[in-house]
Amino acid sequence: MYAITAVLVVSLMLGTTMAAVTNMRVVTYNLRYDSQPDNLTVQDTLNSLPDPLVEPKYLAVTQEKPWSTRRIRIAHDLLSAGIDIACFQEALVRQVNDLAELFGSDWDWYGLGRDDGIAAGEFSPIFYRKDVLKQVSRGTFWLSDDPFNPSKYPEAGSLRLCTAMRFAHVASGKYLTILNVHLDDQSDQQRRLAASMLLMRAKYEAFNTGAVFVIGDFNSPPNGRDSGAYNIITGATPPVPVNQTFADTYGVDSDKLPDFHMIDLRTATLRQNVSGNYATFTGFTAPQDTKEWERIDFILGGNNWGWYSNRYIVGTALSDDGILSSDHRPVYADISI
Repeated sequence: MYAITAVLVVSLMLGTTMAAVTNMRVVTYNLRYDSQPDNLTVQDTLNSLPDPLVEPKYLAVTQEKPWSTRRIRIAHDLLSAGIDIACFQEALVRQVNDLAELFGSDWDWYGLGRDDGIAAGEFSPIFYRKDVLKQVSRGTFWLSDDPFNPSKYPEAGSLRLCTAMRFAHVASGKYLTILNVHLDDQSDQQRRLAASMLLMRAKYEAFNTGAVFVIGDFNSPPNGRDSGAYNIITGATPPVPVNQTFADTYGVDSDKLPDFHMIDLRTATLRQNVSGNYATFTGFTAPQDTKEWERIDFILGGNNWGWYSNRYIVGTALSDDGILSSDHRPVYADISI
């Protein structure tokens, strides 16, 4: 009897351990592109860090600072938060390379420049800890009528793409797919098309792989005149037609996962575990100037589930000295698969 009880206790302990090791912290963060480029290296920034015992001048800065100032703050904040996956938007190649250097050899990443599919224009890269996740497959498609080539939707202000990665969780062997996006800031039609494409691709991954997440800057709040993309991907309104080749590649029969949509992790997390701020975009304005603030950055999970959201946090980009690391705030979720 004692031996049986001991085996049961050990089995329960092992089960608890295996469940625990699937916990991961994911963050989405629009970095604000490098709009004030300079020649300062990462090492230059490290060499110029202030004495940590010297009191700063509180809220002395109220305007955007160069990437060379902002990058170390972003890396410090994210690494100290214990992230395992980072989905960035609006990163130029210098910014991607700088973060790869600051994150170190424990990390890997994938992404392409949106303008040429190589290194030109903004990236939406996915960074991940190599001891937590193993890359299974990766790819890029453009959120346009020509999704398999660098291309722009006619009404959009910029080319827009999706970075797609399928992973195996190292400890458990479970699979998950992440789609990282930055939708257009000017065209509601582009955002609606993009949301429809993302919903189709997410359903494909849900049907074929399991847990799936769509993450990024939607430029589309949950409510109001620009909410079309959010409403499509969360199932509140029907999708719009997409490119036929894309549909042939990623379409799933209508009788499979017939009510598939994405779930906002802010609503899927126990209320006591939702913390931090509400707005995810603030601009580079003084803290009391809130007229542009809105919630447009999201972490969404497929309603096929296979995941659980343990915690949801909207962080801050503001330091004591008034410097904002970005015009967006980081959004974190602790997920289990």
